[in-house]
Amino acid sequence: MSRIGKKKIEIPSGVTFNVGANAVNVKGPKGELEQIFLPKVKISVEDDNLISVEQIEGQDNSSAFQGLYRSLISNMIIGVTDGYVKELDVIGVGYKVQTSGEKLTLNIGFNKPVEFKIPKDVKVECPSVTSIKISGINKQRVGQISAEIRSIRKPEPYKGKGIRYKDEVVRRKAGKAVGGK
Repeated sequence: MSRIGKKKIEIPSGVTFNVGANAVNVKGPKGELEQIFLPKVKISVEDDNLISVEQIEGQDNSSAFQGLYRSLISNMIIGVTDGYVKELDVIGVGYKVQTSGEKLTLNIGFNKPVEFKIPKDVKVECPSVTSIKISGINKQRVGQISAEIRSIRKPEPYKGKGIRYKDEVVRRKAGKAVGGK
């Protein structure tokens, strides 16, 4: 039995939740999300404000899918009510970022500025020239876009230059001058 999967999800006011044949639709003040599910578990609404995800007997990996689908539905509800935000810091001498229309332009030590196309379902802002704020209602998309931006110039271990998450701690290495005889 999945401990996470057994917990019921409360539907907050202002959110509508619909269960289809193999899909779940969640509407809230920030937007609408839809997710397709395999028929490995039974998703039902109880008392118009509680969602339960139950295992189907005889299905392989039913317990694992129960916990997965419960977490996905919970993340969808949080997304349409509060939204998700990831913040990145750009660290390095002369490194700067800016948004212009549907593009994020990064001057991060390459011979040309790197342009990153911003998808429509995610909002990207630059509060300062050395920080990036990614927000949206889909937790998976916000995390994926922030990981793609970070992968353009990962923080290097010697000086710490690069793009990192706001709360990320980069493990620093000693240079060869310190490690010698």
